[in-house]
Amino acid sequence: MRLLPRRSAHLPAYTEWVTQLLANLDRSGPVGHAAASYVQVHGIHVAIRAQSAGARWTPWNRIELHPRYTELPAGAPYALSLVVHEMRHLQQGWLTALSVYGELDAWQCQFGFLQSLPGRHEEAEDRDRNIRRLMALPLGWDRTVLRTARDLMRAYAGKTYRVDLLPLYPLHRELPFLLTGLIPASA
Repeated sequence: MRLLPRRSAHLPAYTEWVTQLLANLDRSGPVGHAAASYVQVHGIHVAIRAQSAGARWTPWNRIELHPRYTELPAGAPYALSLVVHEMRHLQQGWLTALSVYGELDAWQCQFGFLQSLPGRHEEAEDRDRNIRRLMALPLGWDRTVLRTARDLMRAYAGKTYRVDLLPLYPLHRELPFLLTGLIPASA
């Protein structure tokens, strides 16, 4: 499969790096291949754009990586994992992506991918015990678990990572919970 990003209007000099990044993602194993295929099939534009975050998704089918990652090889595990994380948000849809539940799912997808790579990526996975604790949390509707996940994410990413502003559940589940107190039945 040939993966070609669209030309970035923001930083067009990085087109070759993004092309190599997607090719490396495709060859990185089953999770990476599935992510690269999803990007290709759904016409997701992967671009480089200066921003406060390391990466982000947009409602316009874009994944934007911070330019600092282009200083790494296009096969750098953490850069690949950011695409996996943001691709997961695009799969979820914006209601789920903009929740602590959606973030926990995407973080577990990202760090599960990193753990699957040969030679374990110590910088991202073992930097501290917060990721190991986050990976052990069950993905579900337990609000105590979601609060713990939120705290672990902020401890890992820092206070500027504003996951605390998101509802615990996706909005279409948070509002009914607030009105009735009933926990959603299924994911």
